[in-house]
Amino acid sequence: MIQTEHLSKRFGEVSAVEDLTLRVGQGEIFGFLGPNGAGKTTTIRMLGALIKPTSGSARVGGYVLGEQDAQIRRNVGILTESPGLYDRLSAERNLAFFAELYDVEDVPGQVERYLRMLGLWERRAEPAATFSKGMRQKLAIARALLHEPQVLFLDEPTSGLDPEMARLVREFIAELKVEGRTIFLCTHNLDEADRLCDRIAVFNGRMLALDTPAALRGQLYERTVVFHLLRADPALTPLVQAFPFVSKVEVIDRKLVVSLDDPETNNPVLLRALVEAGAEIQFVGELRRTLEDVYLRLIQ
Repeated sequence: MIQTEHLSKRFGEVSAVEDLTLRVGQGEIFGFLGPNGAGKTTTIRMLGALIKPTSGSARVGGYVLGEQDAQIRRNVGILTESPGLYDRLSAERNLAFFAELYDVEDVPGQVERYLRMLGLWERRAEPAATFSKGMRQKLAIARALLHEPQVLFLDEPTSGLDPEMARLVREFIAELKVEGRTIFLCTHNLDEADRLCDRIAVFNGRMLALDTPAALRGQLYERTVVFHLLRADPALTPLVQAFPFVSKVEVIDRKLVVSLDDPETNNPVLLRALVEAGAEIQFVGELRRTLEDVYLRLIQ
């Protein structure tokens, strides 16, 4: 649904996006992560045919960027970092206005559907200027979905939302994936990206890494198993270190922290050896690296 080849954007002497090449498939939730100023919003604006790239090419929903921009704009939904609502219009009229621009067949029905879905129906007659940041964000999400686009660009969709509404939005995004929608998601919420995204790109003006969250963790960090002991025994360290599949052993308090290959296969071997050596093991767990660990390592 989204393809780019060496896509770049410069503003004068400043390179905002450099040589971006990627593929995003139909029904995929694709996470685009990076610090402020990394070029994420610029990328969304290019792919949404809102600004022209300096060089490179792209196709969005089967349409060629730079040649079929009107079709791209008609067939994508975009939630920008700034909601861009008409403050003096009511929530209902804001959505109706954009629904009419998109030639939505049942304007009142679609407007009511999304206002109810996002908990704004009771406030439909109030001007957008009176809404809180979270309410304005929900209204902007509704606006991006009114015309039922197959490709969605979401820039910080849960920004400013309370935990309950943020969960509702995440569940809604997951439902859109089931419907076959393609979602290009920019977020600073790394836990959200880890839970939602099929693949993730870490980006800072240029691509730093691209893979599934699990694969990125595996590429950057070894698997680490923690044996929690009733009491520490220094003699256990050389015993464990002698196994060829073990790369590192540390004793931290009463925990034996072991970096090793293929824990599913090798854990039972270690466990038997430790028990035979007299280790009193309370329980065993794996040290899980978070997506935040991966992100910070790549960015830094």
